Amino acid sequence: MYRDHTKAIKIGDRVIGGGHPILIQSMTNTRTEDVEATVAQIHALEAAGCEIIRSTVPTEEAARALGEIKKRISIPIVADIHFDYRMAIAAIENGADKIRINPGNIGSYDRVKAVVDKAGEYQVPIRVGVNSGSLEKNLVEKYGRVTAEGLVESALDKVHMIEEMGYDNLVVSIKSSDVLMCKEAHELLAPRCPYPLHVGITEAGTVFSGNIKSALGLGLILSQGIGDTIRVSLTGDPVYEIASAKQILRTLGLRRGGIEVVSCPTCGRTSIDLIGLAGEVEKMAAEFDHLDIKVAVMGCVVNGPGEAREADIGIAGGKGVGLLIKHGEVVRKVPEEDLVGVLREELAHWSDK
Repeated sequence: MYRDHTKAIKIGDRVIGGGHPILIQSMTNTRTEDVEATVAQIHALEAAGCEIIRSTVPTEEAARALGEIKKRISIPIVADIHFDYRMAIAAIENGADKIRINPGNIGSYDRVKAVVDKAGEYQVPIRVGVNSGSLEKNLVEKYGRVTAEGLVESALDKVHMIEEMGYDNLVVSIKSSDVLMCKEAHELLAPRCPYPLHVGITEAGTVFSGNIKSALGLGLILSQGIGDTIRVSLTGDPVYEIASAKQILRTLGLRRGGIEVVSCPTCGRTSIDLIGLAGEVEKMAAEFDHLDIKVAVMGCVVNGPGEAREADIGIAGGKGVGLLIKHGEVVRKVPEEDLVGVLREELAHWSDK
């Protein structure tokens, strides 16, 4: 497993790599200069389960704001730098727990060295980020187009440059909106990179399409033992990214805890609003994130008990009445309108069982 052998890197009070749990990241979409709005969004992300947050730092005002933001949040904050090396230095001086740069966009060797030296002074990790949309022209020409090989070569060139500057407190990310290219790039990079890898499908899309692309891409990569932190990139409220990331990790068996809701797809036998019922149960389940159980929501009393056999607890709807099921056994009948309430009561006392 690659992630068991990557270098352990400390980001604020968290540690990634070296077999530590995979952490979930997101990025604010507020103006970082607006401290109140940015802090409010980070608090919402923290409540959802975000473990590392990244904010853009395009100006000196944003860099100064970073210091105030950090005082009011509980998770490490990463400064996202694009072109101005001075913003990277200012972000480090104002308390950034990590910086994300593409050395190819920073400019001259001396400017990259100035950033690396400042990171070394403060012992702040550098995330070397390479995206398919900004791959260097010479590598595009070398491979004839943007390719997985080109992405890997670009990332390793930058890593080696920083290593030669005497610094190895690094995290690496190579992203593409092309799922299969991203998968191939990580397969090529992982055996050659000793540093933790941050994994994501960039510019994945809206909540609907972005979730599908991210689930496929992250699933293919993570299942091979690759990846130490992840981000699901969605065009929308970043809070949605956290729920998706948690579900991906749980589905792959890479994170435990939290209720898994399973439900049938409905059929002609369904005589209740199963779609609404399942949605209500899934929303309620978020209140019991400390439980590590499977909850089934079934649409009929014919096959419901059998289909829910592998669940810890479940409900199966009927016409005006439903069943409460535990470990595949029918416990009792419940009026349809009371099904969710009874299930909530059972979950509230589950830790007592």
